[in-house]
Amino acid sequence: MTEPFRRRTSVEPENVPCSIEQAWNILGNKWAFFVLRELYTGPRRFSQLQRALPVINPKSLTATLRHLEKQGMIMRSVFPSVPVTVEYRVTEKGESFHRVLYEMKRWGAMWADA
Repeated sequence: MTEPFRRRTSVEPENVPCSIEQAWNILGNKWAFFVLRELYTGPRRFSQLQRALPVINPKSLTATLRHLEKQGMIMRSVFPSVPVTVEYRVTEKGESFHRVLYEMKRWGAMWADA
């Protein structure tokens, strides 16, 4: 049986039809960048993400988290407690995007004053 989100190695972008579109489909929307940024600092509960990202309404945050989970970028863990605790963390696939997001941050900082 194969893993649902196996790690890929040495895939050349030229061999994938519209790899930028594929990347965007995995991310889903603009909020994914901000959610991943928060999760790169460590696991977070929904309420922690809401406080850290007040510009995202709860419905959009929920949709973004579900999409990222479905795409294998994050993992949702449920802990049996009262009330139930749900925590989100990045997966190996999500972690592999960290460098891309960091480079986008650097590029934005470099051109912010231009």
